[in-house]
Parts: sequence; C-alpha cells; structure tokens
Amino acid sequence: MSAETHPQRETHSFQAEIQQLLSLVINSLYSHKEIFLRELVSNASDALDKLRFRSITEPELLKDEPALELRIVPDADKGTLTIEDTGIGMTHDELVKNLGTIAHSGSREFIQALAQKGKTDVQLIGQFGVGFYSAYLVADRVEVVSRAAGETAAWKWSSEAHGTFTVEPAERSSRGTAITLHLKEDQKEFLDEWKLKQLITQYSDYVGHPIKLQVTKHVGSGDTQATETALEVVNKASALWQRAKSEITDEQYQEFYKHLTHDFDKPLAWTHFKADGTQQFTGLLFVPKHPPFDLNSQQQRGVRLFVKRVFIMDRCEDLVPQWLRFVRGVIDSDDLPLNVSREMLQDSAVVRAIRKHVVKKSLDLLEKLAKDKPDDYRTFWESFGTVVKEGLTLETEYREKLGALVRYESSREEGLTSLADYVGRMKEGQEAIYYVYGESRKAVADSPHLEALKQRGYEVLFMTDPVDEWAAQGLREFQGKPLVSALNADLKLQSTEEEKKAKEQVSEGLKGLTEKMKDVLKEDVREVRVSDRLTDSPVCLVVSEGGTPAYLERLLKERGKGMPRIKRILEVNPKHPVIEHLRGLIASNPSAPQVGEWIELLHDQALLTEGSPLSDPNRFARRMTALLTQVAMGSSIPAAQVPQPAATATQTQTS
Repeated sequence: MSAETHPQRETHSFQAEIQQLLSLVINSLYSHKEIFLRELVSNASDALDKLRFRSITEPELLKDEPALELRIVPDADKGTLTIEDTGIGMTHDELVKNLGTIAHSGSREFIQALAQKGKTDVQLIGQFGVGFYSAYLVADRVEVVSRAAGETAAWKWSSEAHGTFTVEPAERSSRGTAITLHLKEDQKEFLDEWKLKQLITQYSDYVGHPIKLQVTKHVGSGDTQATETALEVVNKASALWQRAKSEITDEQYQEFYKHLTHDFDKPLAWTHFKADGTQQFTGLLFVPKHPPFDLNSQQQRGVRLFVKRVFIMDRCEDLVPQWLRFVRGVIDSDDLPLNVSREMLQDSAVVRAIRKHVVKKSLDLLEKLAKDKPDDYRTFWESFGTVVKEGLTLETEYREKLGALVRYESSREEGLTSLADYVGRMKEGQEAIYYVYGESRKAVADSPHLEALKQRGYEVLFMTDPVDEWAAQGLREFQGKPLVSALNADLKLQSTEEEKKAKEQVSEGLKGLTEKMKDVLKEDVREVRVSDRLTDSPVCLVVSEGGTPAYLERLLKERGKGMPRIKRILEVNPKHPVIEHLRGLIASNPSAPQVGEWIELLHDQALLTEGSPLSDPNRFARRMTALLTQVAMGSSIPAAQVPQPAATATQTQTS
C-alpha cells in the first residue's frame, strides 16, 4: 500500500483486496442495504467493550468521557448520517491499517469466496470481519474521525472508494470514533427518524450499551411552538442472556446471534442456560448453519467470555474444546475476577467447570437437533461433521455421546445413517460394525474388500473424511459392537467348522501358488494367503496389524508426515479363473517367464484398487499391453496358461 504525504494530509492507496471488495460492495453485494447500520453499530459496540475491559486496569481512560454509549445523528440538510461511539478509538496507524487493509491472512480466500458465491450472497462480509465497508452500500463518501483512548491527537480518515483514502489531523474533544456517511441521493430514506428507530430495534436492540438517536421534538404550542433536537435511547441496552427465557422470542434470539457473529443466516439451534451450583454463570450458545472461512484455524473459537456483564475476551479458547470450535455464543461468569488473564484461565478450576458445562450443553443441543429436526441436523453435519469427529480422537469421556451423533454414508445407498440405525439393521449373527476407509464414496463403494460382506448382506459404512480412520480408532465400539475395517487383515468373518476346514484344504492345495507369489513379491508383501473376503476379484491387499490404509498414507505424505510403509498381506481368491489358471501354469511350468509377469500384474491391480500409486506405471502399462496383444492375436500359448478376464460371482458358480 503506497502513501503520498503532504504537510497536513496523507494519501494512501487501498490494498488490492480492499479495492476488489469495495467494487463488489458498491455494485450491490448486499440484497438488503439497511444492514450497513447493524454492521457499523456492532463495530462501535466492540470498541466500547474493548474500552470497558481496558478501564478495569486503566481507569484514567474514562476521565474525559465517563459515558459508554453510541450516538446516531441524522442531518437532512447536509445529507449525512453519523454513527459515533465513546469507545477505544484509533490512532493514526490503526486508521491506516484497520480501514485500508484486510488485516488477516484470509483476505485472498475472502475475495475468492465472493467470486464463487456471487455478488448477491449477503453472508460473506460479516464472516470475514470487514463490515465497515458496508457503509458504501448507502454512501458515496465516508469520513471517520477518531481519537484513541489515552491520546490527545485525533485523526480524520476519508475516502470516496475510488482506490485511495486520506488521513489528516482532526479535532475531537474526547476519545472515540465518529463515522459520517455522505448518503447517496437514492438512500436518503436512512435519515428518517422512524426508519432509523425501526432498524435499531430490529437489528441492534440487544447491544449492551445505550444507542441514542438524535430526534426532533416539538415544544410549546401556538405561536410559541418550536422544534429542538435531543438524544433519545432507542434500544433496551441490556444483556440478552441475562433475561428470562420466557421473555425472549425466537426472532430476538436470532437477531442477537446475527449481532454477535455478523452472520446473515439464522442459527440452526440454540440453548440458553444458567448454572447456580458451586459456580454461577449464564450461557447462550448457538449452532450456525454454515461454516466460517477460517473454521479449521487452530485459533478459531466462537464463544465470548464476560465477567459480571463486562466483556473480557473474544474467542476464549479455554471455554470450548477444539472439536466444538463451530459453536458461537457468550458465557457470563460471576466467579472469575475482572482482570483475569489468559494464563489465569488455563489454570482456573472455575473455567474447567464452565468448559465441562459448555460441552455437555452443546452435545445435548446437537442430540435434540438430530431428534427433532433431522433435516436441519443433516445440514449441520454436512458443514461441521468433520470437526465433531475430531472429538472421538481427543475426548474419551464423551465417546458414546459423540458416537450417537456421527453420520456416514453406507452401502444401503439411502443417504446418511447413524450408528444406532446401523446396529438396529444388523443381520442375525453379525458381530461387528463394518466400515471401509477411502478418498470418496465412488472410490470405496466397489472395493473388492467388501465382496464377502455384501454377499452376507452386511451393511458397510463409507468413511471418506481424512479424520475418519482416527475417529473410528478413537470410538472403537458402539452399543457393544466393535468397529472393524474391511481393509484389515483380521476381518474374522463368521464361518462354520465345515467352512473353516474347507478353507484349510484350499489353502493347502494353493500352497505352491502362494509360495511362488510370495517369492516373486518378497520386496512388496509380507504374506500371501487364501482369502475368504473375495468373491469376484482375483486378489486384494489387506492392512496388517500396525499398518495404515493407503488413503491415510497418501494424506500423511502430502502433509510432509510420511512414514515407512508397512508391507501388506496379499489375499487371493481361490475360485477366480485367473488364480486357477495361474495355479495350473505354476504346477506345469513354474519357471515360465510369464509367471512372474502375471504375479506382478496382479499385485499392481491390487495396488490400484486400494488406491496406492504404482512404483513403475510404465512397466505396468507395457505388461498390460503385451498381455492384451497375446489374447487379441490368438497367442500360441495354451489357453490354460493365459489369465482370463475376471468373472462375475454367478459365472464362477456356473462354471
């Protein structure tokens, strides 16, 4: 950002992202322009909260102006609307930084999100914390005069949003900020007293500071009648969470949520509670409909901490675990000291008790949402399910509750299912909850690892989030049923004694084949054995104890956390024509050069079906081409020596 300096005035260029943002705003990013007032009032409220917090340790900051309030002054003659606060104020450098740049690292993501969502998406600006620029929805010029608390100098920022802004010295008798909007000709309705009262009541009634509107009153009567202006408090100026629930409507809860979060959508659900035990505190928690852009930030939290109605901390990490970082709301404690620090919070028994209560109330709220409004819960799960599943790896105390909340796609192909519903549908004799882990539904739905499970009529859960494998290991079981991966070597499918004996006989009969395959693939596999999970495919690779699935291996490698690959176990389907022909070839001519080629080809096929990369794709292509050429040209190789295309289960049984 460049700056041109004059003796009394500096001209700066907006950051590139701000210029793009202003262009979108001016061209009607918002469908309802009146929300500019809520955005500016919310910013002013935050400035007052910050000052009140600082004044706990620096009471001298309140000397020049004891009142903490907002003032809204319409001026019809000048065509201006001024939103003024007696809050923390801004210095010269803060004006340049806060109003000339998007200060956080998500600025580029913000611009990209705007481009993807389109100019009429009303929820984005609030999510990215740049609501000040909504002023340009109704104004063609904006002036900001601010004096920081504890400072004597005031500064004026102004811009017509044409790529630059100016900063120059100004006069202001006390601390705080005044934003003056020079309204566009077609936006003068926002100078009307009734209109402004209606908007303040609708959008900002719950701001915890007085909002005073300058109104015109008639005094006297007859020839002595005159008009005068006065400041009149418009909002209730009381903390919503301190009111009785019976006094609060759904619409009031929803508007408070929007004020708190700058989200333009209504919340999916909320819970309002008061604890009067050993610790006394009040809480109001909301579940949003859509995730913010920085949901996966390690610092992202959404609960504000108040002590005796005094704002203490935004995004208080100690109140909310990482896996509930999507929850928004406020906690107001009567037991914490007003000068509490982040270091004190980490060691506070009061905070630990509050955190436990927040977790319980949040889980209860989600359970109620899932039970009473399944469609809304599906919306929630699509937005935040991945985050919730992190709790299964981090919190053993809430394992059963979280297990009841998780949802997965499954082989039933009927959308998302809960674990409780899965258990309720389990076949007689089924001993475990089976799942398969992979990149997408498409990648796992036809996995050869599922063939025997499908044949038995067992439902299989499709786990396709990166966190799912860890989550399943954290959950371990649900309602007494263990979670078992279809990729694991130790699948333990139920079988009769006769079936076990038959498998042993088949394994013995294939000993020559399995030993030859183990010899050819000794650098790649740990073991070769007969499979009881395959019905249609010739081979598959299964994960031995202590190993990781292929998809997880790839994710860790992409994130620079690769680990040595633990050798897989190769399982072969003894009834598949390819395996039968290969066994015959080995029995008649074990040293034939084609044997090694076909074994390696089968191993490559198994790698592809599990989602692993091939060590030498070119060699695989050459082998495949040679094999197809032999078949196409009517090779002189005996038919019994040529692997045939995979047959279906029906064809195998028929033959």
